[in-house]
Amino acid sequence: MLIAPLILSLSLGAEPAKPQELRLWDGAVPASVGAVEKNTPTVTVFVPEKANGTAVVICPGGGYGGLAVGHEGKDVAAWLNKRGVVAFMLKYRVAQKDRPSPLQPAPMLDVQRAIRYVRAHAKDYGIDPQRVGVWGFSAGGHLASTAATHFDSGKNDGDEIDKQSCRPDFAILAYPVVTMEQGTHSGSRNNLIGVRAGKELSDFYSNEKHVTKDTPPTFLFHTEEDKAVPIVNSRMFEEACKKNGVPVESAYYEKGRHGVGLAPGDPILSHWPEKLEAWMKGRGLLP
Repeated sequence: MLIAPLILSLSLGAEPAKPQELRLWDGAVPASVGAVEKNTPTVTVFVPEKANGTAVVICPGGGYGGLAVGHEGKDVAAWLNKRGVVAFMLKYRVAQKDRPSPLQPAPMLDVQRAIRYVRAHAKDYGIDPQRVGVWGFSAGGHLASTAATHFDSGKNDGDEIDKQSCRPDFAILAYPVVTMEQGTHSGSRNNLIGVRAGKELSDFYSNEKHVTKDTPPTFLFHTEEDKAVPIVNSRMFEEACKKNGVPVESAYYEKGRHGVGLAPGDPILSHWPEKLEAWMKGRGLLP
């Protein structure tokens, strides 16, 4: 993988490199369905003109049945690149005709692998391995909150990438699905853990129940008017963070539909990324 020459060309003032889509596993993909996993997980790498050392794994939403790679993926990568952040847009496994639900544990393995991948290649991209975050929207917010609550410091078996920690250093959750209790977003629940999932599985993926003092600092965005994913999801995660001494900041708004992304056309909601930027600067993630 010729990443170092790419970074050098950027430092000399060349045109920014085109996004690169890379497989997360070279060989067999864990938790595959069938002889070959057709829905192969990847990251698409968006490199800024001048990297500042911070990286973010982006998890687009889509109810675990699709991926909103436009306004919750590429647009977010552009926003991050403008601020010097290397963006890795994750294509995690979702429920499809040839990949029926329940999906678990595949999406969790995908986001964990993506974070490990970023750390394993940190020098190639000019990234500080202690400034690797995760940002998710809706069901992608559930996946990001899963990464923030279910992690390890590295595996002894596996390849060199697996030896890296999969704990994100910070998390950004935009109108996230958080709980798997009844009454949450049913599509995300059914696709991830199945219609007949029992209490043990539901509890495992109800991420508000797994916040500890080691959960990374978190920023939350949600609207009271969101009918698809009620704001109680964010409030539960925020409360759990406060209870465990985890730094948490929220940007809650009264009006606004679900799935707005960065909300560039909304005169009110378009300000939430400004609050996020200030939070990132305050945590030393942006200059």
